[in-house]
Amino acid sequence: MSVKDVVKKSILESEMYNQAISVGMILTIVADILAALLLGILIYQIYKRFYRGVVYSRNYAITLIGMTVLTCMVTLAISTNIVISLGMVGALSIVRYRTAIKEPLDLMYMFWAITTGIAVGASMYILVVIAAVVMIGMIAVSGFGAGNQQGYMMVVHYQGDETGDEIEKMLHKVRYRIRSKIFRGENVEMTLQLKCKRSHLVFAEKIKGMKQVQDVALLEFDGEYHG
Repeated sequence: MSVKDVVKKSILESEMYNQAISVGMILTIVADILAALLLGILIYQIYKRFYRGVVYSRNYAITLIGMTVLTCMVTLAISTNIVISLGMVGALSIVRYRTAIKEPLDLMYMFWAITTGIAVGASMYILVVIAAVVMIGMIAVSGFGAGNQQGYMMVVHYQGDETGDEIEKMLHKVRYRIRSKIFRGENVEMTLQLKCKRSHLVFAEKIKGMKQVQDVALLEFDGEYHG
């Protein structure tokens, strides 16, 4: 008998290949799938609550729930049957995902959902809970730290150096930095980067009302460039 026949016979006669479906196994599978579903919903809610990108995608947020459940299912399958695990590895190795993720934090949420599904499928609940607490704490701290103030880019067209000095005086309650000044004869285009609370945006109306100011453009800016 060749080595190939020995390996084949050992697999076919193993308990994992001929594993019978029991009540305990069904309860374990149901418990793991429900836990993965609940944790996926938790990740979805955290993503929805602390999302600070440009365009919120509800489809992507729902995908986080599906990825958690499906990854848990894959882990359960490959952990209970060696034949299925070999077939699953072969099937997943030929799958190519072409969807580009532009937000770095979206990649973190996706990886969180996948690793949570793997850990739940392996019944490592303590690891899942500890990791969830750490992740939520980290996201909450960074979210609250940036939630009080928002970044903006402001472009002002005006005439005269004195007008520019008055504009800077009106921004004394705001953290700002002059990025550029473009002089076209008597006209000046000044670009500023601001960071302030939304309630302090009334200064834009005051600047617009100045006699030598032609127009004011205020854009929300999160510090990232998206191509």
